[in-house]
Amino acid sequence: MTITLRHATADDLRPVGALHQRSRVAAYSSFLPAEALADPTPEAMGAYWAERWTWERDEHLMTVAERDGRLVGFSYLGPDDQDDPATGLLNAIHLDPAEQGRGTGRALMADALATMRDRGRRRAVLWVLESNAHARRFYERGGWQPTGERREEHVGTARVPQLRYARELSFQ
Repeated sequence: MTITLRHATADDLRPVGALHQRSRVAAYSSFLPAEALADPTPEAMGAYWAERWTWERDEHLMTVAERDGRLVGFSYLGPDDQDDPATGLLNAIHLDPAEQGRGTGRALMADALATMRDRGRRRAVLWVLESNAHARRFYERGGWQPTGERREEHVGTARVPQLRYARELSFQ
């Protein structure tokens, strides 16, 4: 029962959308209202990823994690959203709720950081929901630190504050 990481293909995007929605509901239900998490549906989230893939696949990379041939997580990375060419952006790590605590998130993070280093990035950044204490602890254990930058984005129908985290990428 080992985890396998591989680059996503177009065939993965609809299942990734469904997993993304399950992950959001499980991770955010303690601090966001149910109506905010009902939108988008798993089908709409799959369509979102299929559309996003069309426009971003040349600059971004989605990696999927499989356990025994079943999709259990994914990461998505690309260029920095503030146009710093030395910085890569970890857009997402999402896991199937049953996969939490099994090392899959750490494997996806290590892979994303190595990929950014291989692409010549010296620094990595991400945005995390301020109220998502579990994710914040996960990233902090992985060497990420808050930068002090904040923004607000939508999760479904709710506007939520996000914090920017960063970490240096060591070259060995």
